[in-house]
Amino acid sequence: MAPTHVLRCCQRGLAWIPVIFIALVVCWSYYAYVVELCIFTISSIGEQIVYLIFFHLSFIMFVWSYWKTIFTNPASPSKEFCLPKAEKERYEKEERPESQQEILWRAATSLPLYTRTGAGAIRYCDRCQVIKPDRCHHCSACDMCVLKMDHHCPWVNNCVGFSNYKFFILFLAYSLVYCLFIAATVLQYFIKFWTNELPDTHAKFHVLFLFFVAAMFCISILSLFSYHLWLVGKNRSTIEAFRAPVFRTGSDKNGFSLGFRKNIAQVFGDQKKYWPLPVFTSQGDGLTFPTRLVNGDAEQATVTLHPEPNKSADDVPVSPLSESQNRLLINDQHANNVGEHAANNTLKSADSETITISMESES
Repeated sequence: MAPTHVLRCCQRGLAWIPVIFIALVVCWSYYAYVVELCIFTISSIGEQIVYLIFFHLSFIMFVWSYWKTIFTNPASPSKEFCLPKAEKERYEKEERPESQQEILWRAATSLPLYTRTGAGAIRYCDRCQVIKPDRCHHCSACDMCVLKMDHHCPWVNNCVGFSNYKFFILFLAYSLVYCLFIAATVLQYFIKFWTNELPDTHAKFHVLFLFFVAAMFCISILSLFSYHLWLVGKNRSTIEAFRAPVFRTGSDKNGFSLGFRKNIAQVFGDQKKYWPLPVFTSQGDGLTFPTRLVNGDAEQATVTLHPEPNKSADDVPVSPLSESQNRLLINDQHANNVGEHAANNTLKSADSETITISMESES
């Protein structure tokens, strides 16, 4: 039986096959378009220049974003999410899950955690031996916990998460533009070759096959790109789309949604001039995320905060808020106070009675 590390090396080598396949297809498409189409098939110099300029712009952006998606290392939890040595030894010695959870609860009191397991326990990775930050998951292919993990993509041989999710979105966008441009500009020559309006040369095969490949990839990429744009607008990962994150008040599919514009800024950043470039501009550190902290729909104008039934503040350890979460809550509380004050004044003048409007909040 082969040693484990040998099998692991073979597995890592085989994982590059999809990437090599894409690289070969891209290299062939470059040759087929530039040499066979623009040089040997198109006779107009002006048309050649225009086609080559726009082709190389889309090609450069596509390759740049693809490269960044592949070779950007996934972000992992920081040392503060690791158990102290003494607590770690106690955790490993404990056999009862209840005692292990008590150790994790004590360690998590100083961490900004809002999500739980389905049973309401602290999310802990036994493989990496770290307490999982919000939206963090363990990738079995990468053998590590990845911050804001979306999925492991075999076509980039990398885990798509907080550190490279923007690059992945741009990779889909520019690959779609690349395929659309090729299909649109090759179409007329595809028809001419098909109807024998052009001489039957060695370029015929490349032009015909180039159109089919571009159209095929265009259809598949369009569906995937549309789905991820929807996820960005909702501020969800692929994992969260299939399994809603669980908070202290229960599962909430819109728990991290801050509204469409803020959701876009979470991935692409505040400065729009950097959005089309595959450079890192995502907000935050990947360890903490602003949350709605409610069980309401993100698109609803009115949100009601519900206290957790049969539990007090002493039952569940409360983690400190991050800076971004504090700003979100302060703004919401200020808006609520202004609304309550205006409502009270209106009711006083109408009925000459003082009516107090109160809002229940999570203790």
